[in-house]
Amino acid sequence: MSLLYSQKNYWILYFLIFLVYITGLFMPLMESDSAQHATMAMRMYLSDNFFEIMRGNEPYLDKPHMHFWLAAISFKIFGLTEWAYRLPSLLFTFIGAISCFYLAKELYTKKAAHFASLIFLTSQSIILANHDVRTDAILTGATIFAIWQLFKFTKNQRVLPLILGSFALGIAFSTKGMIAVVITLCALLSHLVYSKKTHVLANYKILIGLFVFFISISPVLYAYYVQFGEEGVRFILWEQNFKRLSSENMKQSNPGYLFLFHTLIWVFFPWVFTMYFGLFMQLKKWISNKFKKTDGFEFLTIGGAFITILLLSYSKFKLPHYLNPVLPLLSIFTAGFLYKLEQNRKTKTLNILLKINYFFVFIGFVAVTFILIFTFETPSIWIISGVVLISFLLISFLILTKKQSLHQIIISSALLMIMINFVLNTYFYPNLLEYQGGGKIAKIIKEKNIDLKKIYLYKQRYSWSLDFATERNTPELSINEIKNLNTEVWLYVDKSSYIDTITNANIKISEKYSVPHFRVSKLSLKFLNQDTRKSKVGSAHLLKISSNLLP
Repeated sequence: MSLLYSQKNYWILYFLIFLVYITGLFMPLMESDSAQHATMAMRMYLSDNFFEIMRGNEPYLDKPHMHFWLAAISFKIFGLTEWAYRLPSLLFTFIGAISCFYLAKELYTKKAAHFASLIFLTSQSIILANHDVRTDAILTGATIFAIWQLFKFTKNQRVLPLILGSFALGIAFSTKGMIAVVITLCALLSHLVYSKKTHVLANYKILIGLFVFFISISPVLYAYYVQFGEEGVRFILWEQNFKRLSSENMKQSNPGYLFLFHTLIWVFFPWVFTMYFGLFMQLKKWISNKFKKTDGFEFLTIGGAFITILLLSYSKFKLPHYLNPVLPLLSIFTAGFLYKLEQNRKTKTLNILLKINYFFVFIGFVAVTFILIFTFETPSIWIISGVVLISFLLISFLILTKKQSLHQIIISSALLMIMINFVLNTYFYPNLLEYQGGGKIAKIIKEKNIDLKKIYLYKQRYSWSLDFATERNTPELSINEIKNLNTEVWLYVDKSSYIDTITNANIKISEKYSVPHFRVSKLSLKFLNQDTRKSKVGSAHLLKISSNLLP
């Protein structure tokens, strides 16, 4: 019996994963979306106005309120900190992992359930979503919880799972709109049609679920109505989805139909190859069985994930994190496929997957080595010690599970992702975010004891990291407004060329502080290379403006 079969050793992996997630809680917020969303929640917290959602000085008619509400409530309980902003997302990620466990247990076995939970928690995009926090972690956790509970209702028609599932679906809708409803319907309808249980849809109890769903989304609908009137309610119920499909009022982003399918390579790394191979094998088996109900084949996860991806692929505006809410379903499917391979004694197939997995481990070690040696200054001894310890655990587990391919695949992949993200969270991202100008300027403001009331942005160039660090929405000034000032002010600019614009307008700069500045969400090889970094890094400046109107 494998060492991993011991509950104790499952919890060793869970504990190490938990530590990696904790290391991501305390980093500075990344520009732009994460820091922007935190600032929007901060505005709610500071103003006690939870019905209006603003992006800087502009009304924000886009994502619903739930993510911002939860962050603002967390601020009220724990204070205005980065970790308080990230905490609700982390809690919903754990809810997602628990939901993966129990849904996989319903579909397969407890053994596969642990695999599903581990696969979900070690998928790269899920880990990323817990420090580069947007709406996705809350959406993902609430959606898979809703699918789990509503799946239970289709089995036993009990009211409690229906109520819990409908409420969770309302939370998911209140976080990012109809996408949660689409994923849930795709999953459940695929399952009911495949298993020939569509009669469940005629159960009168579904009306209770619809009522609970409506009640749970009513706070968001009311908030939209308060701020935007009927237009806001219409937007979230209908227009939001079609505007993104057509990229109306927004720049097209990744309009290709295959974008989401190849983006899964890094979003669902390191499990993506096993998942695609499993999908091919399962569909082949189903087709060869003339589309009849097939042993070991379930359509809940496949339908929910891939019908959703196909629908999203028609959108002219797509981003990688759009895939996050389907990753729990892909995790369960991948876990189930691996479990069935072992159950059916497909040793040859498992060994092939293991060799491919070893290749991923090798690539991971090369990537970690490159990051530690070539990107920033020499890492501290405790970071190196952490990498050595995780490497030792990985090698030890592989030796102890020799000739047990399934466990070697699960263990090596999980420990690989623990090592990679330990390095990213403790070394790479903290060093990278030193090049985020707004946060660095905020430290100078504090050190020099500069009056926050005298600090302005130049012509609506938002700096969300500056706003969050100074706990205020920094107002902006135009050139003409600066010319007409009768007092000295401090001006934040994030491009050196703006200094020429200001001086050419005969505006006096009496003092200047400068810090390196780079758009950290747009990494390039030239930036990562220390020898060429200077060519890609600009500067952000804090300028003391002396008024021409002063005597």
